[in-house]
Amino acid sequence: MRPTGRRRQRRWFQAVVLGSALLLAPNAWLHVAESAEVGTVASAPDAPVAVVFGAGLMDGEPSPYLAHRLDAALELYRAHKVRVILVTGDNGTVQYDETDAMRAYLIERGVPAVRVVGDYAGFDTWDSCSRAHRIFGVDRALLVSQTFHLRRALALCGAAGIDAYGVGVEEWHDTTWKYGEAREVGSALKAALSVLLRPDPTLGPREDGVARALADAEREGSGG
Repeated sequence: MRPTGRRRQRRWFQAVVLGSALLLAPNAWLHVAESAEVGTVASAPDAPVAVVFGAGLMDGEPSPYLAHRLDAALELYRAHKVRVILVTGDNGTVQYDETDAMRAYLIERGVPAVRVVGDYAGFDTWDSCSRAHRIFGVDRALLVSQTFHLRRALALCGAAGIDAYGVGVEEWHDTTWKYGEAREVGSALKAALSVLLRPDPTLGPREDGVARALADAEREGSGG
């Protein structure tokens, strides 16, 4: 009986090791594949558009993590590294509107309203990336998020057809940060499936907000 028990234990151990490897493989893939494309506001190249992903509201205002993302996008705009900011978030109900809160934050800090375009159906990172390309016509962009999320965003936006560079927002490694890092393990698996399967996001008519914003920037640059 003992050899049988040891074999059973060995098989359980092997199953646990294999399961752990399969679970962690997508996260390792993201770190290896996308690390070279993550930098800071200072190191970021110029791009037409910055894409800012939603990160929750508190009493109708951007959460601290979301506010820091928006501040980084504001720095990019003021440094003339981007001409348009696309804010993508969840507006699934009348009571919860990430996108308008993000737009208001940037407009109140001096970005012209025409240059802040809102995507109201960015329910997750894949939807945000896919809609940015398919609905708003974004082909090249700087992605703005906390560093633990950026590699996944880069992989998904790349799969969606966007030539992207990540601008990382650093935070204190507090409980929220640690939760975000832990959550990325499961989210990386979902990202890998999205890259493989390319599911359709919530779609609608093509939006011309980004094109109009870029045209406005072009007119301003030419003195028109």
